[in-house]
Amino acid sequence: MAPITVGDVVPDGTLAYLDEENKPQSVTIHSLAAGKKVIIFGVPGAFTPTCSLKHVPGFIERAEELKGKGVDEIICISVNDPFVLNSWAKTFPENKHVKFLADGSATYTHALGLELDLTDKGLGIRSKRFSLLVEDLKVKVANVEGGGEFTISGADDIIKAL
Repeated sequence: MAPITVGDVVPDGTLAYLDEENKPQSVTIHSLAAGKKVIIFGVPGAFTPTCSLKHVPGFIERAEELKGKGVDEIICISVNDPFVLNSWAKTFPENKHVKFLADGSATYTHALGLELDLTDKGLGIRSKRFSLLVEDLKVKVANVEGGGEFTISGADDIIKAL
């Protein structure tokens, strides 16, 4: 499958999270993004160094600025189960705006064409590191990293595009 690119409509897909009572819930991307300006960013995995120290903190730190520029939702997707993602989200107590959503089987990541096969490293199928700016389901900016890079998919890169 070709990777999602500018001009594409984001596919719908169901992702998981834990509610306030730690019960699994699901939500669709279209329910979060239809009629809105959203940022969807993906990381290879929860608790990994670059994701935990750079990628996620950048969006948390710049969330108010992004909201001030008209962004309605900031969504972090990772190929992990919702229990792991919930635990990871708790390591960012300052977070008020980033939603952590689990793509446990990489189904949505595959629909985006952004899977990263790390089976040879014992990590299975993961997500490429990416950030998308989406307006009413249409991709306006698609920043997809190669390999293990973190050069174009951070919050600063999305802010420059707004």
